[in-house]
Amino acid sequence: MYLLGDSHPSAPAGQRFRELLRKGEILGIPGSHNGICSLQAKRAGFKAVYLSGAAVSASMGLPDLGILTIEDMAFYIRQVARASGLPVLVDGDTGYGEALNVMNMVRSFEDAGAGAVHLEDQILPKKCGHLSDKKIASKDDMAAKVAAAARARRHLYIIARTDAAASEGLDGAVERAKAYLAAGADAIFPEALNNEEMFREFARRIDAPLLANMTEFGRTPFFTGEQFRDMGYQMVIWPVSSLRVSAKASENLYATIRDEGSTEKMLPQMQTRAELYDLIGYHEFEALDQSIAKSVIP
Repeated sequence: MYLLGDSHPSAPAGQRFRELLRKGEILGIPGSHNGICSLQAKRAGFKAVYLSGAAVSASMGLPDLGILTIEDMAFYIRQVARASGLPVLVDGDTGYGEALNVMNMVRSFEDAGAGAVHLEDQILPKKCGHLSDKKIASKDDMAAKVAAAARARRHLYIIARTDAAASEGLDGAVERAKAYLAAGADAIFPEALNNEEMFREFARRIDAPLLANMTEFGRTPFFTGEQFRDMGYQMVIWPVSSLRVSAKASENLYATIRDEGSTEKMLPQMQTRAELYDLIGYHEFEALDQSIAKSVIP
C-alpha cells in the first residue's frame, strides 16, 4: 500500500532510524529478504528491518562470497522499503570496492530507500562472519572506507563492522572500532563474538552505539534482545532467519508434491488467499483504479 498510497513516510529513512535509537530501548531488527517479509515484520510490530547480503544471495541461488552488486542490493532495498515504509538497515559487505566505490554504494542505497548500512573490514572474497579463515583489511584501509561513507552520506546511518575478534582478539577488535569511530562511523558491529563475557567487555570499552548479530548456526550463543540490552547493546539483528524458515517450508512443499502428487496436505501450513490479500493491501491497491471491479475471493 505504501508504494502507491499517500501515507509513505516523508522524513529521510536515516533520520527515522536515528529517532528509533534515541528511544533508548533495544532496537530489534529482523531480517526481511523481500517485500512480503517486510510487511509481516511490520505487522508483528517491528519498527525497522534488516536486509542481509547472505539472505539476498541465497534467495538468488548464490553463496555469500561478495558476488552481489550494488544494483542487486538496491533492487531489494527498493522492494522492502516501498512495501513496508520502514527504515531498512542494509548489509553493505566490504563496500563493493575502495573509497569511491563505497561513496557510490552509500548514495545508491540512500536513493533506494535505505536508512542505515553496515560496512565490514574483510577483503574479497569475503565470507560469512561466523566462518573461519576470514581475510581482514588493514585498519587504515577500512578507516578510509568509513570516512568515504561518512563524506558521501546525506542521512544514512553508518555502522562499521569488525570481524577482527577471531584473528586479532578482543583487543584488536576494540582498537579497530575506535579507529572506525574516529573516521566517522555512527555505531560499531563486533561480529562473531562467542560468549557473554566478550560482548560485555567490548561494550565496556567502546563508547558508542553497538549492534549485535543473533544469527543461527554460528559462533554466538542464543541471547534475547533484552539480554543484549543488558550487555550494553542498542541494536540486534536476526539476519537470515526469515530466509531459513521460508527455504525450509518450500523444501517441505516440493517434497510433498513429489511424494503425494498434491499440495492438499500442506494447506494448514499455507497462508490463505484472504490472508495474503489482506497483508499486501490488495483491495486498497485495486480501489486506486476505479475501473477495476473489486475481486471476489473464491
